[in-house]
Amino acid sequence: MRTPISIGIVLALGLLAVWGMWRGWLRRAERSVAWVPEQPAVPADGSLGAARSEPLTATYVSSTRSGDYLDRVVAHDLGVRSAAVVQVFDAGVRITRIGASDVFVPAASLRAVGTTSGIAGKFVGRDGIVVLTWFAGPTDGRGLDTGLHLRHSADRPRLLVAATTLIAEPPSPAGRATTKEQS
Repeated sequence: MRTPISIGIVLALGLLAVWGMWRGWLRRAERSVAWVPEQPAVPADGSLGAARSEPLTATYVSSTRSGDYLDRVVAHDLGVRSAAVVQVFDAGVRITRIGASDVFVPAASLRAVGTTSGIAGKFVGRDGIVVLTWFAGPTDGRGLDTGLHLRHSADRPRLLVAATTLIAEPPSPAGRATTKEQS
């Protein structure tokens, strides 16, 4: 008689744990909608401008609050890990995802491009994840970090260079011309 009771208790605890994780995910989604009230729409192919990179196969890892690689943003499918194809255009970075909504980072919103060893959902070591830091909208004062793990490591520098060309030059002081090397 003890075995059925023990099994029942373990099952009840397991169901309670699953329910708690599900509720936590929903609360995180509610909270992150305040940070990202609306995801930028992906423009039609004709309005993306010239391609600055070829399509690169990657895994979209996740998007997090800028500076905190463990604070995953789950609103608008931004927290869903998925296979993706990344391409840089004049208008921004298009991330076409399989099984989740596409992500578009407008060129005007892109603030930094770099690498890291990990972000919520994946840790690979040796700066294997490309991170795009961008602002999701006018009310987003902190920004987002979007992590991409490219399938081929040789594609990493290509994406870094192409995306870096989108970052706007900071305004020059007193009308003086600046270059990226000076800033």
